[in-house]
Amino acid sequence: MRVTVDQDKCCGAGSCVLSAPDVFDQRDEDGIVVLLDARPPAELHEAVREAAAVCPAAAIALEEATERV
Repeated sequence: MRVTVDQDKCCGAGSCVLSAPDVFDQRDEDGIVVLLDARPPAELHEAVREAAAVCPAAAIALEEATERV
């Protein structure tokens, strides 16, 4: 999984930090999202998906890795 954030879209709600605090943080001055880990480990994927789903500004994009057979 690869995570990207659009800081221009972010409204500073903090939902992502609540869902996945190991992957997201917020800037102190304005609450805008800070990406801590663009390639989180598999055990955090579900929390990251939840963070993207609850983001009111849709500022989080996920690129799921496809498995090669």
